[in-house]
Amino acid sequence: MTRFILLCIALLAALPARAGVDIQTLTTPGGISAWLVEDHSIPFTALELRFRGGAALDDPAKKGATNLMVGLLEEGSGDLDARGFARATEALAASFRYDLSDDVVSVSARFLTENRDQAVALLRDSLVAPRFDPDAVERVRGQVISGLLSDQKDPRDIASRAFETLIFGDHPYGAPMSGTMDSVQALTRADLIAAHAGALARDRLYVSAVGDITADELSALLDGLLGDLPATGAPLPGPAKLNFPGGVQVVPFDTPQSVALFGQRGIDREDPDFFAAYVLDLILGGGSFESRLMQEVREKRGLTYGVYTYLADKDQAQMWMGSVASGNDRIAEAVAVIREEWQKLLDDGVTEEELANAKTYLTGAYALRFDGNATIANIIVSMQMEDLPTDYINTRNDQVNAVTLDDVARVSKRLLDPAHLTFVVVGQPVGLATAGN
Repeated sequence: MTRFILLCIALLAALPARAGVDIQTLTTPGGISAWLVEDHSIPFTALELRFRGGAALDDPAKKGATNLMVGLLEEGSGDLDARGFARATEALAASFRYDLSDDVVSVSARFLTENRDQAVALLRDSLVAPRFDPDAVERVRGQVISGLLSDQKDPRDIASRAFETLIFGDHPYGAPMSGTMDSVQALTRADLIAAHAGALARDRLYVSAVGDITADELSALLDGLLGDLPATGAPLPGPAKLNFPGGVQVVPFDTPQSVALFGQRGIDREDPDFFAAYVLDLILGGGSFESRLMQEVREKRGLTYGVYTYLADKDQAQMWMGSVASGNDRIAEAVAVIREEWQKLLDDGVTEEELANAKTYLTGAYALRFDGNATIANIIVSMQMEDLPTDYINTRNDQVNAVTLDDVARVSKRLLDPAHLTFVVVGQPVGLATAGN
């Protein structure tokens, strides 16, 4: 176990219970905006950076460039090669994590107060001056290709790929985030440098910090850390034109258990009806064992170990998604039951008891999210990206509790669309075939 992990365990154990989250906003002399929650109870800070754009910024001819670039940020920077960077990070008891989604490049940093300056200098080099050494590029390229080969054997990855192609078409969301075998093999160091300049720019930056640091200290830290990044990055993609044809698309694959992804159009996070839709999703299938789909598909019929739904609010597309897996001889029944429950919810709405239970679950579970500096930093940077106010944490449960039965009924009629509920099934499903075949 590394020194950093041991320190994190000790620090998390020492975290106090929080009665509330007091968010400060600041803008540095260099023009960088950030949210800060000061907590001087332990000598530790969690820093979260988000760059809007993510894999969707890739040139269509260079798919996978941003993914490969992000994978190389900790593989050497400044005067340090990959091994030197890893050793320096470990010596400082710091932790850096670099992640990618379709819409975001995420950078998470954790460091002790006593090592703050050295840790931030190391992090700065990884963001501003990554080396992209040939040996590191080939090593990480090999890891990506290995992952792509593995994806070709995983029913869930195959289903995701087929679903995205069907729904998004030629929009960047419709292409694999990691690229293809051919596109990744063809990427050059120049492509990685271009991807870096396009993705890590100050015009798409969101910052949060939680821990043992003041506003003045954070302001100086951020200008030194991020001031040398490009002012502007690559253009963001436009809205996706969603294609939900309805019915079933089958992707044959030799496996004893079929995997199904399903979905229809969703709702924007900024829509006034969002919380009613959020409650409605929980009642339908959103993560609770008491949801209708869990009761009907799993508990009553034993068709699956799990089925769930969720509202997927991407920057350029809003969807209402779900997933289920079942034996090839039972997946057709599972699909039929999900369709039936979708229609029942549209026709009959929800009960007062279901609404009350959903509110209790959502409001009770919310407080459990705020269990440490790193978690809070992640939450408040996400709030910024969703354009939520700083008092959202304190008002969120009130907004859930304000949802009425009439609100849910109205949103059910507005959103639920059984005719366009689309399934992609990967496996050898008995009794299912692609619609039209």
